[in-house]
Amino acid sequence: MDCPRWLPLESNPEVMTKFVSCLGMKPTWQFGDVYGLDPELLSMVPRPVCAVLLLFPVTEKYEAFKQEEEERLKKQPQEVSPDVYFIKQTIGNACGTIGLIHAVANNQSNLDFEPDSPLRKFLEQTSKMAPEERATFLEKDESIRVTHESSAQEGQTEAPSLDEKVNLHFIAFVNVGGRLYELDGRKPFPVVHRKTSEDTFLEDAIEVCKIFMARDPQEVRFTIIALSKDSY
Repeated sequence: MDCPRWLPLESNPEVMTKFVSCLGMKPTWQFGDVYGLDPELLSMVPRPVCAVLLLFPVTEKYEAFKQEEEERLKKQPQEVSPDVYFIKQTIGNACGTIGLIHAVANNQSNLDFEPDSPLRKFLEQTSKMAPEERATFLEKDESIRVTHESSAQEGQTEAPSLDEKVNLHFIAFVNVGGRLYELDGRKPFPVVHRKTSEDTFLEDAIEVCKIFMARDPQEVRFTIIALSKDSY
């Protein structure tokens, strides 16, 4: 059976904030662009930050690294907190939505939801599931699919067709229990990067983003978005 495909979501903070708002998350936290990696530009990002999304190009170099990393971590498994919410990506082009789910699911204690929030309902129903079961459940969730489709049409650039190959990919970074996790639905498990704290989380996540960029120094197609408490 072919895996379902959605339209890709644009790396647009306004679209993302509206997306989660349509799914019942209150706008006390909002997505916003990170305009640069130096301390001066990072100081302009409203604090606190509870999640960072990275959009990056999937190149041959990256795929080779991903394969090596997976083999290494299977031999030397990391200790992943049971509190980390991780969902696999089985829907084509859904990495933007998967990134948003990872950002929100791992910060539920910080975020506020409407009483009838479809997103909160999804997280509650899938809280005890394995990552693969969550992926199957998402394939059947009409409220999230419909919201994704309308959000994908709202960006500033025209949405590509469903069949068009998109070689850009979203991942999320979150702080769970004082450790910085990389959550990527294309990987078999979360990746633990380093210790972190609420105060240093943005800077710590940016250090990992820099490693992604250094892996492909010729590439310029990187976008970083932060989920912040204070409005942009």
